[in-house]
Amino acid sequence: MGSIVRQIEKAFKTKEERGWDKLYFIFDIHETIVCPSYSNEETFRFYQYAREALRMISSRSDIVMILWSCSPQEKMSRYVEFFKENGIFFHYVNENPEVKSNELASFDKKLYCNVGFDDKFGFDAENDWKDILFYFIENIIK
Repeated sequence: MGSIVRQIEKAFKTKEERGWDKLYFIFDIHETIVCPSYSNEETFRFYQYAREALRMISSRSDIVMILWSCSPQEKMSRYVEFFKENGIFFHYVNENPEVKSNELASFDKKLYCNVGFDDKFGFDAENDWKDILFYFIENIIK
């Protein structure tokens, strides 16, 4: 089991222990959900298992999905539409307005999340999506 699945397990355990209603997952696009094109012409090619896993996560009412990317706004609109066409629904783009700063933490510049899916965080799209998909099939959708 990869480290991302351990993070997901930890998040669900914490959610249960603390009585939270939901978890917040952030997702980068390139080298995480879709293969990079390294050009202005986007290929929109999912990594294997990514579409199925994201659909499953997207169907859950207790997970808020946040798209996390430095892509320009005009491209972000195309990505959001592409994901919708594939049954993947993000609640927010580059923000989490549901969690506000408090006496212990400031979320003015860093958004709050429970699990981050980003190649820069060590996410391995070639291998992690399969583990995530099977984790949700085996443990969450009973």
